[in-house]
Amino acid sequence: MRILIADDQAGVGNTLALLVSAAKHHVVKVVSSGAEAIRAYRIYKPDVVLMDYSMGRLNGGTACRYILTEDPAARIVFVSGRPATDLADIGAVAFLPKPVELKDLQELLNNIDTQLVFDYARAR
Repeated sequence: MRILIADDQAGVGNTLALLVSAAKHHVVKVVSSGAEAIRAYRIYKPDVVLMDYSMGRLNGGTACRYILTEDPAARIVFVSGRPATDLADIGAVAFLPKPVELKDLQELLNNIDTQLVFDYARAR
């Protein structure tokens, strides 16, 4: 799958990119704000967005809402140190706590990938 990563901490974004690659998926771009995530989503149309909630300039929650307004089928996963209950009802399809474990990321991405294949097969 094609993955967009949004995290305002460069080290975290780069680590996530390495984990995504290790999980056998492709990173299309790593950005550092919600505003950049919205622009990158429009350009790359990724299969999944891994997004931090707490970012400067425009937080992940607001960016998630914007992206979902433009593309209700967008698959956004919050990657955050905040409790999952704080992030409920924003529209993300899943939540991964920081620090992210490769096993958890791989399982989540593979489950989303399987669902995409199933949805595509049903649409035909």
